[in-house]
Amino acid sequence: MGQVLGDVLGLAAGVAVSPLPVIALIIVLATPHGRVNGLVFTVGWVVGLSVLGAVTLAVGGQEDAGGDGQPAAWVGALKLALGVALVLFGVKLWRRRPADVTQAQLPAWMATIDRFTPVKIFLLALVLSAGNLKNAPLTIAAAASISSSGLPVGQQIAALAIFVVIASLGLLTPLVVYLVMRERARGMLGNWKEWAARHNTAVMAVLFFVFGLKLLGDGIDVLVS
Repeated sequence: MGQVLGDVLGLAAGVAVSPLPVIALIIVLATPHGRVNGLVFTVGWVVGLSVLGAVTLAVGGQEDAGGDGQPAAWVGALKLALGVALVLFGVKLWRRRPADVTQAQLPAWMATIDRFTPVKIFLLALVLSAGNLKNAPLTIAAAASISSSGLPVGQQIAALAIFVVIASLGLLTPLVVYLVMRERARGMLGNWKEWAARHNTAVMAVLFFVFGLKLLGDGIDVLVS
């Protein structure tokens, strides 16, 4: 199981660094029912990653790793395809980054978050986790590695759970700060939000490119082994 965790923890870290979902959560925490809405958002995030990972495990089945301990060939092909997609998205985002970060603008829908019901907040978190162009490929790649590892089902589920926990640390940090500090946290979270808003495009472009190259390398390694 240690080898599998080594393969997926880096991908989990890539999911954890997600500026836009963090900004969305900070806005949610600033609503009149911030404590409840923040918890709802976090649950939606965790459910989104867990369901996407579980579906990938189910589709992959319980195929054993190759005789040399390498993942199955389909995992290599999947990682190769996901890597190409992430690199292309990264290049596209980098070209679209604002020359002046002070002019960076958040998506228009973020201005309406403070009017969202708990159900809408839950669905928003699902989209930002399982439907995110960076998080979805990384989650699928991690679950595919787990699925083809040859581990018993129980250990596969445990590995996926560890992935989800690590991938959620980026959101859990502002949530914990808010729950512990309450009103005193507003200034700190506001600064985090401002920084993330200004640098979101550049950060995402770099993450797309870096993790895309990682998946490309992993895919090629599996296919040629």
